[in-house]
Amino acid sequence: MSANGLDGKVAVITGGSRGIGLGIATAYRAAGAHVVIAARKPAGLAEAREELLRVKGDGDVHTVVANAGEPDQAERCVEETMARLGRVDVLVNNAATNPYHGDLLDLDLPRAEKTVRVNQYGMVAWTRCAWRAWMAEHGGAVVNIASVGGLVVDPHIGYYNATKAAMLHMTRQLAYELGPRARVNAIAPGLIKTELARAVWEAREPILTAKLPLRRLGTVEDVAHAALFLATDASSWMTGQTLVLDGGATALPIGVEG
Repeated sequence: MSANGLDGKVAVITGGSRGIGLGIATAYRAAGAHVVIAARKPAGLAEAREELLRVKGDGDVHTVVANAGEPDQAERCVEETMARLGRVDVLVNNAATNPYHGDLLDLDLPRAEKTVRVNQYGMVAWTRCAWRAWMAEHGGAVVNIASVGGLVVDPHIGYYNATKAAMLHMTRQLAYELGPRARVNAIAPGLIKTELARAVWEAREPILTAKLPLRRLGTVEDVAHAALFLATDASSWMTGQTLVLDGGATALPIGVEG
């Protein structure tokens, strides 16, 4: 395997049917990997698989219907991957949920539990499955898609951001616990131009980008390139780290909004 490639490797990507997850799957397939995308909706998975098959690459493309917040479904996905492809070299914990917008003190328990179950515990459950099935003996790479929100304060999605901050800490914890066999790193994207976030960025893009050092929002490809780096031997001496992809938003002086 070249430092920049994934020839013959197997990658499992949660939330892989759209947006950042699909972008990462596309980059991995182009780099030679067999990709397994997991998501909750069969129709979305079928469409994503057709899109991935149009990408030039020699790897297989498989889909698994699975909810990232259900540990038994994580185990089933990894078991199916092992049965079909015999290995799990890369795990991308990308799936997330955000059912609540508002002040922390108004947050209700059911939505708090759902957020933690998917964003926080889901990462642990999927990593455990990949570790026990393959990585403990053969090694591998775990890539966690967190958020720049885990590093800052936001007036509307504070609890979501808190789970992303926990994700960043657990990346370091797991890097310690799973080394030297497996590497565990995270990506903290800023605002990315996905369809899911279109309502946030479309009407306000000029305002949002005006003070960013790089003067643009992020793309799915920006995140996918970083995820490819973290999955390959190009980052072989890197673990427990977080790549911040935010166009420079967190580099702004205090009092300057991006």
